[in-house]
Amino acid sequence: MPKAGALDLAFGVGGKIDKSEVLPTVKTYEKYHVCNGGEEEERKANYADMVNKYYDLVTSFYEFGWGESFHFAPRWKGESLQESIKRHEHFLALQLALKPGQKVLDVGCGIGGPMREIARFSSTSVTGLNINEYQITRGKELNRIAGVDKTCNFVKADFMKMPFPDNSFDAVYAIEATCHAPDAYGCYKEIHRVLKPGQCFAAYEWCMTDAFDPENQEHQKIKAEIEIGDGLPDIRLTRNCLEALKQAGFEVLWEKDLAVDSPLPWYLPLDKSHFSLSSFRQTAVGRFFTRNMVKALEFVGVAPKGSQRIQDFLEKAAEGLVAGGRKEIFTPMYFFVARKPQSDSSKLGVQTVS
Repeated sequence: MPKAGALDLAFGVGGKIDKSEVLPTVKTYEKYHVCNGGEEEERKANYADMVNKYYDLVTSFYEFGWGESFHFAPRWKGESLQESIKRHEHFLALQLALKPGQKVLDVGCGIGGPMREIARFSSTSVTGLNINEYQITRGKELNRIAGVDKTCNFVKADFMKMPFPDNSFDAVYAIEATCHAPDAYGCYKEIHRVLKPGQCFAAYEWCMTDAFDPENQEHQKIKAEIEIGDGLPDIRLTRNCLEALKQAGFEVLWEKDLAVDSPLPWYLPLDKSHFSLSSFRQTAVGRFFTRNMVKALEFVGVAPKGSQRIQDFLEKAAEGLVAGGRKEIFTPMYFFVARKPQSDSSKLGVQTVS
């Protein structure tokens, strides 16, 4: 399956935005964030616009650096980054106990890398929900190339207002996506509504851990860098997600921060001290080459004006993610499996896996 090359990256910058509007869009996006005087409430009120602008601006960078699956994974020694990413997706499918022929919803599906992998792994039909038109266009083309366009499809919509009837899906999952929601309860409530009774929702959430101190200025800076670099209105604590799930009506079967027991740090691909030929583009050296390539392409007019500024806030995100991971105040893989009860009267306890 083809991966984006340098010129693909240049021509993809801005997504559906006219190339002349990329720089103004970057400036508008940056103003939403704390680093540039933005307020959390404004980000939450305008989350759809902010997230749409973000993915129009960064999708080609993501695909160039990460391939088709834009997420982290726990990683074993001797395992490549791409192997760990696939295993992470398979793990989620196994935890949902997916069966051939089931209808599954991927909430916030990106360009569909996990959707394609999970559909093939489990022989299910997966619908990817995405608010961003450029990602959907790109994902449909990749579905066609992979030969899964009969079992994988995209729906353009806001996951806070899903266009599906009640009880539509046999399973629902989200991979580092519902962190974009302005309100976890509202998002989980919609997922609860479209999921069939007795069936499960599983997710990897981006969260601040209990080690995060909101009064610590360094912690605040790290959080702000992750938010601007990753299009987030806010980053919730793990316990906030747990409370929102219960409030939305789910039975939480088990939950755990999978970063805790990862043999290799999840942030290793972004760590400046790490070098790997197999994941060269994510390394500090690879990002250095990308940054200078983007600068050169923008200078000669191949890449639109503003491309370098996109690369700059993605670099800021990488620094924040590594710092947050090292201090153990942030995780991109707070995992849970939650079930919609057969009836509202049934209640189960929560199992925390240690």
